[in-house]
Order: sequence, then structure tokens, then C-alpha cells
Amino acid sequence: MDFISLYMFLAVCLLLMLGYPVAFTLAGTALGFAAVGIIAGHFDAGFLAALPARIFGTMSNDTLIAVPLFILMGVILEKSRVAEELLGSMAKLFGTMRGGLGISVVVVGMLLAASTGIVGATVVTMGLLSLPSMLQAGYRPSLAAGTICATGTLGQIIPPSIALVLLGDILSNAYQRAQLNMNIFNPKTVSVGDLFVGALLPGLMLVAMYILYLLVYARMKPDAAPPAQVEHTSAGELLRGLLPPLLLILVVLGSILSGAATPTEAAGIGATGALVLALAKGQMTVARMREVVINTMEVTAMVFMILIGAAVFSLVFRGFGGEELIHHFFNDLPGGVAAATLVVMLVIFLLGFILDFIEITFVVVPIVGPILLAMGVDPIWLGIMIAMNLQTSFLTPPFGFALFYLRGVAPPGLTTSAIYRGVVPFILIQILAMAALWYWPAMATWLPALLKH
Repeated sequence: MDFISLYMFLAVCLLLMLGYPVAFTLAGTALGFAAVGIIAGHFDAGFLAALPARIFGTMSNDTLIAVPLFILMGVILEKSRVAEELLGSMAKLFGTMRGGLGISVVVVGMLLAASTGIVGATVVTMGLLSLPSMLQAGYRPSLAAGTICATGTLGQIIPPSIALVLLGDILSNAYQRAQLNMNIFNPKTVSVGDLFVGALLPGLMLVAMYILYLLVYARMKPDAAPPAQVEHTSAGELLRGLLPPLLLILVVLGSILSGAATPTEAAGIGATGALVLALAKGQMTVARMREVVINTMEVTAMVFMILIGAAVFSLVFRGFGGEELIHHFFNDLPGGVAAATLVVMLVIFLLGFILDFIEITFVVVPIVGPILLAMGVDPIWLGIMIAMNLQTSFLTPPFGFALFYLRGVAPPGLTTSAIYRGVVPFILIQILAMAALWYWPAMATWLPALLKH
């Protein structure tokens, strides 16, 4: 009975691999185990009494209002063909140089990541828009596929991503709990904005490493990334395609970084700005707006339903003593805090094969977060490491989500093995970036500390 909480976790993983819906699997498995535990006398039903307060806390959480607003912003930009125009402009800017189309994909993917923050949406959009152009220009299929998959996962780390909003909220609660458990009754706080600021340098470093790889690859193998035939365009036309979405993202991020707006308020600015942009371009009909609203509602409902399912799961997990079990395991682990963090990162990486970032954020982080934070791990650094770790997991064959998304929209001529080969160099880049962040935590913590002063 001491390990029943771990059996419950394994049961959830098994059911998810069988294809059952995440939210109902989390809640249903937890309630099933709780019912058996109550009958057997091994579970205190009082733990479940805290569930209404948990759900009400979610409903009254101002930070989480940013989630539907950022989703709305991303969906509007996707449906209004802003991404398509942006890619066309970037291709005209860089396309004539070797590897230029690949660089265009990375830059546009970075901007899309900043506006949508959803891996699936970015990979599918970039796959539909840029993969045919890259293949037609003579790019090696594996390079084209790898570039698109890697770029699509930038939504995990480039702010203002939904992954960072959710991680920031969960880590904020975990940090307060960790300090209260250490009898610190005037706890420090960490906000979603802190996580956004902390993610800027690691995110930009990753983008720079991707571009550097493409330039070196194109120089070493010119036939694999040839210059594209693009129409000559004036500086005015380029600015018209690039400036509006760039300004929108800069306003959203700038308002957060300057302290002029909270992430929730900035999300409202972003959604409104995206709508104005779409209307100004004449791309927002009533039918398309209806599609945008329904799409936003579906994704938002999915996120919050998983949050509720995860709340049930974490309560039951705690009721069975799972948190104490993990706490003892980490304390007894040779190597101290470094070994404990390494184990958590490995587990999260492997879970990234079967769970999306939302489930991992809501289920795993509340369990391991307070324990690691109580051991002295910096919450901002931990959040960025988790985001980059998941980004790497979503790229890794054979189960990476980004690979499945691209496979779904790729032409039949692009083989699965070519996609797998293409992502390997980008996985190595990700691991190198994570190693750099591990050895130099200041990459994530320096800028938030500077802005606070």
C-alpha cells in the first residue's frame, strides 16, 4: 500500500497510451483508486473535500485569464493569413542566400511561437506553408523537415507562450508551498512575467543556434540548401508584411517587460491587436470570426478540463502519501539537489513522449516542484529548464509530438525516416543549450533580477 500512489500514476500513463481522453483519465483513475482506498480503509475521504475550493481557486485565478486570450490571439493570426504573408516577406528578405529559406522558417516560426505558443499549431502552420516551398527550392527533405519541427517547438520557450503562463502559475503556487513548509511565513513570489523575462535569453540563444547550424550546413553542403528563386520586392512591401505582426509582438512583450501590464492585460492587448490587424487586412469575415471563436473555446475548454482533472489527481496522490514518498526518495538520493533535479528532468523528458505540456505542467510539476524548490532550486531557472526539456522531448523520435504533427501534413514523398534524421542535429542543439543553462543558471535568472531592481 506504500506505493499505491505510484501505481495510480502508472495506471494513468497506461490509459493515456491506450488513447483515452486526458482530463477524464486523470480524474477517473484518481477517483477509482480513491474509492478502493476508502473501502479498504487506506484513504481519507476528507482529501476530496478540498476539491471544490481547488476548482473555485482556478475560476478566480486572474493569471489564467491570459490563457484564452493568448489562444485567441494565436488563432486570429493563423486564420487571417498573417503567418503566410510574414513567411513570404521573410523568404524575399533571406531567400536569395544559401540556407535563406531555412532561416526565414526559423524567424517566422519564432514570431509564430511568440504569438500562438502552441506546438501543434506552429508545426502544422509551418508545415503547410513552408515545406512545399523548401522542397520545391531543392532543399534536402530531412533538413526541411527538421527545421520545421524544431522551429515549431519554440512555442514552449519563446514568450509569451501558453506553456510559460501555465508553468508560471503552477511554479508560483509550488514556490509559496515550499517556503511555507520551510516555516518561511513571508514567502517570496515568482510571477508569470518573471518566467517570460527569464525565457528571453535562452529562447533567443536557441534561435541563434538554429540559424548558425543552417548557415554552416548550407556552406558545407551547398546542394542541400540552395538559394531560392524569389521575386524582387521593394523595402516598402517588405515592411508592410513584417511590421504589423512584429509591432504587435513587441507591444505585448514590451508591456510585460516594462511592467506597464500584467501578462493577463498584455494578452488582452495582443488579442485586440491581432483582431484589428486581421480587420485592417480585410481577412476577418463573420464566418471566419465564428471559426476563430469556436476554435479558441475548444482549446480553452480542453486546457481547463485537464486542469480540473489534474486537481483531482494531485489531491488523491497526496492523500495516498505520494508526495512524502517522492520527498524521501529525493532526500535519500546520492548527489543531493543536482541528482534530484537530473532525475526529475529525465522523468519529464520521458513523460513528454506520452503527455502534452499541459498534463505535465498540471500533474508532474505540482508534485516535484515544491520538493525541488525546498532544496534550493531557483524557480525561474527550473521553469525554463522544464520548458526546454519538454521542447527537446517533443522533437525526439519515435514519439515526439512535433514529428506526428508534421507527418500529418507532409506530402507522401517525405518519409518518416527523413523526418527522424532531420531532427537529430536540432536535438543535439537543444541538449547543448540545456547543458549551457545548467552550468550558467544566470542565463535565466540575470535579466529578471536586473529588471526587479
